[in-house]
Amino acid sequence: MAKPIAPTPILIGEDARRFHEAMKKAKENPVSPQERTRIKENYEKMKAIIKKR
Repeated sequence: MAKPIAPTPILIGEDARRFHEAMKKAKENPVSPQERTRIKENYEKMKAIIKKR
């Protein structure tokens, strides 16, 4: 039987500010098409390795 998932604590103060800034930066700097292609290729390689087992 699975353990119940505890509620996520609410961020306040400096932690909340840092989290908010990190989210803004993530939206401002999306992954480039080249990086997305590299990630997809690596994913496909790993998937092929796993299927061989």
